[in-house]
Amino acid sequence: MTPQRRRGLWHLSAGLVWAALLQSAAAQTIGSPYAVLEGRWVRPDGGYTLYIRRVDADGRIEASYANPRPLPFAKAQAALEGTTLKLQFELRAGGYAGSTYTLRYNAASDTLDGEYFQAVARETYPVRFHRLTGP
Repeated sequence: MTPQRRRGLWHLSAGLVWAALLQSAAAQTIGSPYAVLEGRWVRPDGGYTLYIRRVDADGRIEASYANPRPLPFAKAQAALEGTTLKLQFELRAGGYAGSTYTLRYNAASDTLDGEYFQAVARETYPVRFHRLTGP
């Protein structure tokens, strides 16, 4: 093998290794189907704010909610059903014991759409959250 051919093969090998490293780093950054959910969301009909900090690979959501004071979630879970991202949140604080949000991510409008069940009043309302900040 000539020195030129050897150098060419070395450059090709180095390029392939570099491409594989870049692809691996990109996959770690955008690999989760839940990454699109991260950010701050607001319900314009009252200023209720949902802040999704992180969703792990099992769909557990690290999030907070404000109405306008912060309220903890007793449960916050996401699931991928087919191509649909579904979210379930349950509140148990104050006058919200057992109230839930059942939402779906709408990629076309970049919104979280669904229903809010107000447990005390035993009523369900359609809701929509708009993104304030991105993932």
